[in-house]
Amino acid sequence: MKRVKIAVIGASGYTGLELLRLLLTHPNAELVCVTSRQNAGRTIGELFPRFTGADAAGLSFINPDADAVAATGAEVAFLALPHGVAAGYASSLLDKGLRIIDLSADFRLDDPVVYKEFYDGDHPAPELLKEAVYGLPEVHRSDIAGTRLVAAPGCYPTSILLPLIPLLRNRLIDPSSIVTCSMSGVSGAGRKADLSLIFCECNESVRAYGVPKHRHLSEIEQELGKAAGENVAISFTPHLVPVHNGICTTTSAQLLGQPDDVQRALEDAYRDEHFVRLLGMGGCADTKNVTGTNFIDIGWSHDPRTGRVLLLSAEDNLGKGAASQAVQNFNLICQFPEIAGLQNF
Repeated sequence: MKRVKIAVIGASGYTGLELLRLLLTHPNAELVCVTSRQNAGRTIGELFPRFTGADAAGLSFINPDADAVAATGAEVAFLALPHGVAAGYASSLLDKGLRIIDLSADFRLDDPVVYKEFYDGDHPAPELLKEAVYGLPEVHRSDIAGTRLVAAPGCYPTSILLPLIPLLRNRLIDPSSIVTCSMSGVSGAGRKADLSLIFCECNESVRAYGVPKHRHLSEIEQELGKAAGENVAISFTPHLVPVHNGICTTTSAQLLGQPDDVQRALEDAYRDEHFVRLLGMGGCADTKNVTGTNFIDIGWSHDPRTGRVLLLSAEDNLGKGAASQAVQNFNLICQFPEIAGLQNF
């Protein structure tokens, strides 16, 4: 069985931890490099005792140096780094012949002007933006398979885009009427010391944040605009809820077609998609059914009083919203079965 040598750059955060969990048991992946400045010299098993007994549990973290990463023989690198940092490593590792799956926001946007607007700085590697492919497999599968640079989508965007894109492509909703609210577990904020994220601040508490212009709006509106064939601006309000992981999103829009057209459009788009589970009209997606997996569950309803359609989705922000979707992209660029290493429920 063919195995591809893998490096995970920034492997000590929550997304990096989930990547390790998936890659350590992936039948076609051989983990040869993990990096962390803070934990250099420690082994995977030492830092994460849950992985004790895994084949690569004795692999030591190294500093994130491109030459050192390349020297391990890695063929594909997952970048679980902050935006603004990942681009430099992507450039260096691409020059050394590695293929890149970037989980930061650095290559999700087509326009460096939009990047500067939403991420408060010039893009570190604008020359790579035209080459990068937005890694939403159910939408861009063929482009992903042939690229050397995948920009893995954000967690909120995945939960919003997959329900909306088929309806926009079929002109079933008014693009100017889209309103969406999402709730995310605290792990979405990253593994860092932050007073606002400690247990006593988050437990028994729900609050909105990032209003009115959360950074993920940039890629959401970019991809919705492509589906609609016109510029799209939406209202998006994210909320922090006291759970570890999971995203629940409710989106509404003015319906232009008939209610039956909604189900037909979703089925036409996703009936053959392993990781998209359609719940049908009246189905309400629940995070408990998707956490720890690469599934996104999508239900919908119609409100005849307002003429609006309601789209209801749930995913794991660390899974389909980050690490497991990145592994799905890995399977595509390496021509492995798309479900390899992701067959968990």
